[in-house]
Amino acid sequence: MFGKRHVLSMREFSRDEIDSVLDLAESLEPYARGGRCEALSGKILALLFFEPSTRTRLSFETAMMRLGGKTLSLGPAEGSAIAKGESLADTIRVIGAYADALVIRHPKEGSARLASQFSPVPVLNAGDGAGHHPTQTLLDLYTIRKESSLEDLRIALVGDLKYGRTVHSLAYALALYGADITLVSPPTLEMPASIKADLAGKGTMVREAHHLDSVIRDVDVLYVTRIQRERFPDPYEYSKVAKSYRIGPESLDGVRDGLIIMHPLPRVDEIAPEVDETRHALYFKQSFYGVPVRMALLKMLMEESR
Repeated sequence: MFGKRHVLSMREFSRDEIDSVLDLAESLEPYARGGRCEALSGKILALLFFEPSTRTRLSFETAMMRLGGKTLSLGPAEGSAIAKGESLADTIRVIGAYADALVIRHPKEGSARLASQFSPVPVLNAGDGAGHHPTQTLLDLYTIRKESSLEDLRIALVGDLKYGRTVHSLAYALALYGADITLVSPPTLEMPASIKADLAGKGTMVREAHHLDSVIRDVDVLYVTRIQRERFPDPYEYSKVAKSYRIGPESLDGVRDGLIIMHPLPRVDEIAPEVDETRHALYFKQSFYGVPVRMALLKMLMEESR
């Protein structure tokens, strides 16, 4: 269905396309839980991670192996020709000839789109600086659909909304489902004005708040993100907002019975470990759902490639 398209931003997906990914992911979930199919036998997925990653990298590796394919990894940049001054464009040209698709994570916004201009095979954006993280959004939507509902959804996006690529991508996708979105952040970390304008242009109901207590009892989903030290140009500015929000068991008094708490991980101090044992905590299950969702994407993009 997807042919050889690139997966760079949720802005390039329609609701029908998203639903088709989620439907296929559901059919592949039994394989993600320990089965194996050979849909991508003989195919190779290249992983180019220029930033640290645990869940995204390993879930892509797992997804590819569950589909019967193999992966190759660039490894640390200092151990490759990049350390000798090779451009990203040349690296992509070379590795694109070795594999059937590329997954790239890079600290610079727009890097995945640049890679797509030089790659002979599909490029999947696994995070480009403070830009976008579309495969995370797809697994987030899958989690909500499985554990709650995407219909008439009331959701709060909490934390670093300025630099948080996960919430940027998620906000665009939620607009396609008519979600009621509340943005909760420190004043200095509000969602970029351009994204808010885009959402308003789509008729999306968006509210803003700076205090979590004012919204937590009114939503179906609480999507929490960490304050990202690595995105701050000034350590002092980071220190002023680092512990803006912390969700503990006491924070959940009076919330809706069906409230689910999500987090793209890693967490630092924003969710207390005691919350893990409550019925509301979904972030570890959410992390697992990255496997069937990425299996679905890889199957769609690679099954007919080459």
